[in-house]
Amino acid sequence: MSADTQDSNNLPDFRTGPLITGAALIGAGTVVASVGLVVGGLHLFSATRRWIQEMDVPPSEVAKLKWAQARTAAAAGTAAWRNGSPADVSS
Repeated sequence: MSADTQDSNNLPDFRTGPLITGAALIGAGTVVASVGLVVGGLHLFSATRRWIQEMDVPPSEVAKLKWAQARTAAAAGTAAWRNGSPADVSS
């Protein structure tokens, strides 16, 4: 074996130019995608905020009302279960 054969590590020869160009394009694409994500996110946030402000009843009030209804229904169900007559299981 010659010295050239022993020094060879059986890897292909890469040219750095296309690799650097590819990395630069990936970086530029990442920046463009990030800017697009920010612009789209800001628009969604703005539109949602405007939609909530135009509501007759704000979502927080609806949530409070539904929570009160659920508590009342749970209390009524508990009272009915405690005070109700046993179910007739003989069919």
